[in-house]
Amino acid sequence: QVQLVESGGGLVQAGGSLTLSCAASGSVLSVDAMGWYRQAPGKSRELAADMIPSGNTRYANSAKGRFTISRDNAKNTVTLQMNSLKPEDTAVYYCNALVRTSYTGGYFNYWGQGTQVTVSS
Repeated sequence: QVQLVESGGGLVQAGGSLTLSCAASGSVLSVDAMGWYRQAPGKSRELAADMIPSGNTRYANSAKGRFTISRDNAKNTVTLQMNSLKPEDTAVYYCNALVRTSYTGGYFNYWGQGTQVTVSS
């Protein structure tokens, strides 16, 4: 079993900052892409940012220049620093990771339980 344990989130005023952290634990052999998706009310879940072990990153267009993702490959953790937050960043943020749990198996997609980020105007 693999667990993605999230921390961070909360309520912040527009222009403020928040940091989200996620740690993968359990039967983790290796982690490929790891990052954050978000889902606003009435909208589909979308990528906020993710990173592969080599350091390559992807960001939502709306997050570029404001969000910074980082990870510790040895600890299987990922952090999303969110600056200059806007009300439209309000969403439930989900940690996501592609995890391999055995030498004979492939990578499987895992999700955290989600953490609420609310940005007030």
